[in-house]
This record gives sequence, C-alpha cells and structure tokens, in this order.
Amino acid sequence: MAIFEHEYMVNMEKIGSKSNLITNKGLLNIFQDIGCLHSDVAGLGINDIPNTHLSWVVLHWKVKVLKRAKYGEILKVKTWSRSATKVHCYRDFAVYNQNDELICMATSKWTLTNIEKKSLEKITDDIVARYTPEEKYIFNTPEIEKLKEPTNNQILTYTFKVPRRDIDVNNHVHNLYYLDYAYEALPEEIYNQPEFNNLEIMYKTGAKLGNIVNCYYSNYDNSHFITLKSEDNSHLHAIIKLS
Repeated sequence: MAIFEHEYMVNMEKIGSKSNLITNKGLLNIFQDIGCLHSDVAGLGINDIPNTHLSWVVLHWKVKVLKRAKYGEILKVKTWSRSATKVHCYRDFAVYNQNDELICMATSKWTLTNIEKKSLEKITDDIVARYTPEEKYIFNTPEIEKLKEPTNNQILTYTFKVPRRDIDVNNHVHNLYYLDYAYEALPEEIYNQPEFNNLEIMYKTGAKLGNIVNCYYSNYDNSHFITLKSEDNSHLHAIIKLS
C-alpha cells in the first residue's frame, strides 16, 4: 500500500482556546496517528514492538497550513513514505477538506531505534519495501534543511522539570509536547496571535523524566525560534521555528 489514507474529524482535542480552528498540535497529532496506522499495516507498529523491539523516532517536522479546518469538519489525510538511507527516512502528508481541497502539507524525517539495545537500528531494504515507498515529495525539495540555533538575542523565558505525564513508550518526552513547551516560552503578545501557518520542529537529544529544560526565545529573520536546552545548556533538545 504505497499511499495510505484515513479520515479524521476535527474534534475538541484538535482545536484550541483561541478559535474553533484546528491547531498545529492537532495536525501533528493526526500525522503521528496515521503514520502509526501505516506502520501497523507494515508490521512495524506499536503492537509489534514486543516482537521486533523496533520503534520509529521522529527527527524533524515541517508543516505548511494553507487553510485551517473548523471544528466538526471531516478531513481526508494521505501519507506515504519515501526513499530511505540506512539511518533515516522521510514520510510526507497531504490533508484535504470535504471539498477535496488541499489545505495542509507536511513532511517528516524519522530514524529507527532498537528499544532493547537502546541503539539506532539499520533501515534495511526489507523494512523499506514493507512501506512501498513513493518517489514524489510534497514540498519542492526532498530534504528538510536543518534548523540552526540563533546565535544572538536569545532570552530565557521558560524553565520546567519534565513530568511523568510527558514520557512516551521510548522513555523520553513525547515529540508533540515540545510544541507545548515552545508555546509556553513565547512572549504573551506573540502567543495571543493566531496559529502560525508555518511550523518546523527539529529534535536532537531527547529530554527524559526529571530533566530540567531551559527554553530560549528569539525573533530572527521574520520567524520566532524557541530553543530547548538542558539545565546546564550543554545539550540541545530541540529547535522550534514558527512563522
């Protein structure tokens, strides 16, 4: 099954306090879910972990919203995997409304880990073949450019201790919660603006239970950057770009 499709309703969990429109986190939640469903079909899903000991870990999200769906709308979401190297692969997404209008597109970069050995797993030709990858890509270029940490004007705006509720099956902070942390770090006047239609999250070192995380905010090149670091700033956890 090269292109995997599924329908989603924009429910209460996918809208925020600002409006009745789907949030960026709501979209990421959909992308994560349909990716997991595709992996279930490929025999590399969450229920397969006890046998395979393999788990996919996201390295990068890139999302562009063309039109925001409203509460109650039914969305048709398509996803497909693309060519892979031995250490990472890409997955693209396309979201359509009830009028079959493309309203959001996204891409993501993933790596495969062995949770028993706690190490990266080689992405073999057999694993790639299970997903029947497509050659097409949703954006103009196949690769996602790495985000660079702003070198000046970074302001520490939020510090927190990772709670138990934020830990996922890989024993580190679930990837979607980094967006929550980023929003907490935004200045009030920026946070109160409508949702940003361009979003990128690049993950580096996963934060774990009990870690103290510092969130730095900066405005650079007409974009808002939130950089998440360890307590002593020696480890970079993630960079989020909003515009």
